[in-house]
Amino acid sequence: MEKYLKKNFEFDPKNRSEEAIRRWRSAVGVVKNPRRRFRMVADLVKRQETEQKKLKIQEKVRIAITVQRAAFNFLSAGQQKISEEARQAGFGIDPNELASIVRSHNLKSLNDHGGVDGIARKVSVSLDDGVIEKELLRRQTIYGFNQYLEKPSRNFFMFVWEALHDLTLMILMICSVVSIGVGLGTEGWPEGMYDGMGILISIFLVVMVTAVSDYRQSLQFKDLDKEKKKIFVQVTRDGYRQKISIYDLAVGDIVHLSIGDQVPADGIFMSGYSLLVDESSLSGESEPVNIDHSRPFLLSGTKVQDGSGKMLVTAVGMRTEWGRLMETLSQGGEDETPLQVKLNGVATIIGKIGLGFAVLTFVVLVTRYLVGKALKHEFLKWSSTDALVLVDYFAIAVTIIVVAVPEGLPLAVTLSLAFAMKKLMNDKALVRNLAACETMGSASCICTDKTGTLTTNHMILDKIWISEETKVISGNSNSGDTLKSTISEEVLSILLQSIFQNTGSEVVKGKDGNNTILGTPTESALLEFGLLLGGDFDTQRSEAKIIKVEPFNSVRKKMSVLVALSSGGLRVFCKGASEIILGMCDKIIDSNGVPVKLSETQVASVKDIINGLANEALRTLCLAFKDMVESSDGHNIPSEGYTLVAVVGIKDPVRPGVKEAVQTCLAAGITVRMVTGDNINTAKAIARECGILTEDGLAIDGPDFRSKSPEEMRELIPKIQVMARSLPLDKHSLVTQLRSMFGEVVAVTGDGTNDAPALHEADIGLAMGIAGTEVAKENADVIIMDDNFTTIVNVARWGRAVYINIQKFVQFQLTVNVVALMLNFASACLTGSAPLTAVQLLWVNMIMDTLGALALATEPPNDDLMIRPPVGRGVNFITRTMWRNIVGQGIYQLIVLAVLEIYGKRLFKITGSNADTVLNTFIFNTFVFCQLFNEINSRDMEKINVFRGIFDSWVFIGVMVPTVVFQAVIVEFLGTFASTMPLSWHLWLYSILIGSVSMIVAVILKLIPVEASAKISEHHDGYDTIPSGPESA
Repeated sequence: MEKYLKKNFEFDPKNRSEEAIRRWRSAVGVVKNPRRRFRMVADLVKRQETEQKKLKIQEKVRIAITVQRAAFNFLSAGQQKISEEARQAGFGIDPNELASIVRSHNLKSLNDHGGVDGIARKVSVSLDDGVIEKELLRRQTIYGFNQYLEKPSRNFFMFVWEALHDLTLMILMICSVVSIGVGLGTEGWPEGMYDGMGILISIFLVVMVTAVSDYRQSLQFKDLDKEKKKIFVQVTRDGYRQKISIYDLAVGDIVHLSIGDQVPADGIFMSGYSLLVDESSLSGESEPVNIDHSRPFLLSGTKVQDGSGKMLVTAVGMRTEWGRLMETLSQGGEDETPLQVKLNGVATIIGKIGLGFAVLTFVVLVTRYLVGKALKHEFLKWSSTDALVLVDYFAIAVTIIVVAVPEGLPLAVTLSLAFAMKKLMNDKALVRNLAACETMGSASCICTDKTGTLTTNHMILDKIWISEETKVISGNSNSGDTLKSTISEEVLSILLQSIFQNTGSEVVKGKDGNNTILGTPTESALLEFGLLLGGDFDTQRSEAKIIKVEPFNSVRKKMSVLVALSSGGLRVFCKGASEIILGMCDKIIDSNGVPVKLSETQVASVKDIINGLANEALRTLCLAFKDMVESSDGHNIPSEGYTLVAVVGIKDPVRPGVKEAVQTCLAAGITVRMVTGDNINTAKAIARECGILTEDGLAIDGPDFRSKSPEEMRELIPKIQVMARSLPLDKHSLVTQLRSMFGEVVAVTGDGTNDAPALHEADIGLAMGIAGTEVAKENADVIIMDDNFTTIVNVARWGRAVYINIQKFVQFQLTVNVVALMLNFASACLTGSAPLTAVQLLWVNMIMDTLGALALATEPPNDDLMIRPPVGRGVNFITRTMWRNIVGQGIYQLIVLAVLEIYGKRLFKITGSNADTVLNTFIFNTFVFCQLFNEINSRDMEKINVFRGIFDSWVFIGVMVPTVVFQAVIVEFLGTFASTMPLSWHLWLYSILIGSVSMIVAVILKLIPVEASAKISEHHDGYDTIPSGPESA
């Protein structure tokens, strides 16, 4: 089976080929209800149509961007007539004309309208204060809402209709109608109705339970989809900077853009520095575009690759090309997951076997019946009674197919994933890619960032080295006054300039009148320190005019700004990674604020200061400046000749619970590696505190790692626990080598724009929800909404739970399949009748399919999941342990049921005219209780105590109790429809006792060793061997 599954039903969870997708679909056979089975599978035809539409839109945008045709501009230059609604609302430009200016990149039309200022006047907005909140609805009514058309969600009755498309159920409905017709003719009213009505009622129950389960899943996925689309942007409204949802955005809004942001609507550039935008998502062109006043058009859906800026929104929602593109992209459906595909393969194999057994059972039953008629010399005498018997045989054969084809296997994966993702969403993890939830359970390595993931990301400037002295900053005004008293005014002045002029953050006043710092935690820590020293943001910024900005990114590891001073002359300020900035300096300010030559001795001394701060787990930055002459060519920012001002040490404490989470990972066989852009000493100090770096572990610098040959990497990578001063390229290279060279299943965290390749390459990409850019989130499989490493471990725990829950369900369902098939077939061969009727088999199918999936596939994770090694690549899904349990339980149940079938009347003294019906009811009842107790057994496939945590799984209890109650109702009160007879209390007791013996059988089976020893050699990080196999039990 596993060879067949690997050949036809296995593909990469992320980079799947269309050939592999088509291969498994063509291999699928014996599908009862394609509409339901393939509901959570991508529609390849619609995807091809979508791709064609996307290419057309890209071509249209590309023409508008690259071909500035004079004729087109001339035709577009004339102003369109304003609609009456827009005029009455007080606007001076029609929504369609405004949208077309940006969409067609029509610079002439923009200038005809008076540029950005003219457009702002016509949409009635102040470029300083932005949109007035109370006018928002009027504005959105005229210019539209920032939403695109989506496929309407399906209601409950659509799921009922889908469930009714099951081919076997449709055949059974026909059989039941025939049965009613024949029954009324032979037995009259109402007796002739009972058999057929019983089947119809059973079908109704199956359809309703299936529809309710599927509908609840759809609601969970709908909630998840809403969460995925929550993107927030910074805007100026009512004169205040604030964060709003992109869906609340309106024409006229002033949007603030920075590195990694997705442009949320079409708009016009107002101001900014070095704004570089990636338009490939719309135009298909890979080359990024510089946005400035000569090329001011920004398109919705594009990504900010570098720089920062402000834009005026001119079109939203379906008036943008991105809105039209998103409408088409939403029609292709979700990608299937590896487990869904694999279980489609399992269902196909079992379905074919079941179909064969159903045909054989029908042939055997009909043959025996015909032989019986021939022996009685009644072969040529046929009546409606004979027809009813043959219809019953056919119904039993069809019902065997209903039971035998495990339609619920692939859908159980969807159910389990929906449940897990809902729980993870509540636990601050948003799963964007369904397959990631499965894959995370197999993760053997996590490459994690430091800042914000292992640490709190709440940064405070703790120490500063200035004027050749180290000062401790306590965070209150007294420490600021103390520092000011120990340095000269000249030194303080240049320090405040370095802080306030060279920053990507802002100090803004909120509606409450209090100052708020908007920006990254590192920038915020520096600005807080500047305010502590008595600096004023607006005053400092007014003393110089910014000419050019080079924003910080993970490649440069520094930020530079060129300003024109009000006193005359140009000055460059630079800050960033301490070693890089120090290497750019050849002077240092003395205690009087005068630049003096930086000697070799002083360089060594500063390096010692930097290392000392880093060893205290402080993040170190150097601040520097350089004066330039007015005639400097092109205003290029230099890379040398700077004057060192200060070295600062910023504290970022380790998050509570991180050390315990790291230990949990190591116990689970998951290696944790820290990959950070920080100084190696800072990284080592934090890694030791978190329990990541051990005595035998290796900490390496990114440049050193890059210089290694493939042979050296093969030797080094298993020992690497910390990589410092790394570039995004280093992270990508490490992930690639771990996957290709060592076959590891790698999860990697990322927050920046440049982390996108590593997030895409990894088996599981984890983006940070707070610190992460929209570009990083878009390339990730899971978004960690609280940026906490503990949440990552929780994702791994749920990933393992999904995998093992599906295994439990498969074990349970295959056991029921084997027993039901063999019981009916053997009974048909031996006695000429089937002990389980169509109605009874439909009830068994409901227990093992929808209800079984609900009970077993939604079990919450337990602590034992994290003390076993991860599931490796290419491991058999149906393990030897599962086969042992399936075969063992199957043999026990078949022996018991065979004994009851042959010797039941004598053993339990069943007599009377209805003895056969009582015996069949007893067999049915015993069979059901065997399955119910086996369902409890399946809660743990290896350990003896299957009751542990049973009351934590409210779904399991909520399924088991009603199942037992309804079984009693069927036996005692619905005999007319279900062909049962009420049982005496002692037969009930025997049914329960025989069923419960399966738990003793399970204990005996679990003592039989079948799996090869899965011991892991001593962990390469120096930790003890993970207990596995019998030891973990």
